[in-house]
Amino acid sequence: MKLGRLNHVGIATPSIAASVAYYREVMGAETIGEAFDMPSQGVRVCFVDAPNFQVELIEPLGESSPIHGFLAKSPAGGQHHMCYEVPDILEAKAWFEGKGARVLGEPRIGAHGTPIFFVHPKDMNGVLTEIMETPKVGVGH
Repeated sequence: MKLGRLNHVGIATPSIAASVAYYREVMGAETIGEAFDMPSQGVRVCFVDAPNFQVELIEPLGESSPIHGFLAKSPAGGQHHMCYEVPDILEAKAWFEGKGARVLGEPRIGAHGTPIFFVHPKDMNGVLTEIMETPKVGVGH
């Protein structure tokens, strides 16, 4: 397994609308996708394009959302995870598990429409890490 391209940095936020305004007005972002709900993961998501990666804004959908707990500790929001691409999700999962890393759940479809999984931050130098299969051209948000 080889470290792939940084796809996005996940930012937890109490308000996607306020965060979009920040990225547009302060950071000069020009391409911002439409926010959409992912009820299966308990989040609302919006992607902000940067020249070489995306910022994924993540807002909780209710108190059962995994982001709700993060925002309880950091009410203003902040960096939630880093996401790297890999060519084969199952090969990457086996590689991380072979290294003794704790993979959090089975691969599932993420916000880009490709398989993903997360690796526990204690096994990733303190950073919650998302591993995603590289999207095929023309697929995803």
